[in-house]
Amino acid sequence: MAEAQLQQFLEKVRQLNAFVALSEADPGLRAALRDCGDHHQVVALARSCGFEIGRRWGEPPAGDRADASSLVRGPCPAAGEEVTTVLLQTPQLRLERIHSCSASSPEGFWYDQTEHEWVLLLQGSAQLQFADEREPRDLACGEALQISAGRRHRLLTSDPPPGTIWLALFWTPFPAQ
Repeated sequence: MAEAQLQQFLEKVRQLNAFVALSEADPGLRAALRDCGDHHQVVALARSCGFEIGRRWGEPPAGDRADASSLVRGPCPAAGEEVTTVLLQTPQLRLERIHSCSASSPEGFWYDQTEHEWVLLLQGSAQLQFADEREPRDLACGEALQISAGRRHRLLTSDPPPGTIWLALFWTPFPAQ
């Protein structure tokens, strides 16, 4: 571990210890912490008390996240929403960054695309359902999946804040020869 990463790790431990000490001294905060349903709620509660405990390795402090060219930084969309940014487009392909937050396809809706799609999760997790498969597919950060043109699928769920970030590459199938 490089010295900078070691210092980042030690600072996160200091922040966690201070947050724990405060929650032990404040019954209201302890009750709010007990009522948290997931990691994201704990991170948000800690942030409301002035502690940054949610940073991952290599992430800059919250105030340094304004880099518009980053694939993984930026504001989370509203719950239930997705924000799509076209990063590259040619006649043959399209590359998109999709940031979804607690999103899902509408009931009964299926994507049925004329393009092939390859997706990579850069952040978070998601669950997809394919019309031709009985069980949903769980995708985690770092996992990729290719979806053939015409293969019906839908999004069952994506993560709550900070959301799920997808890198999606679309291309038109070559004509059969």
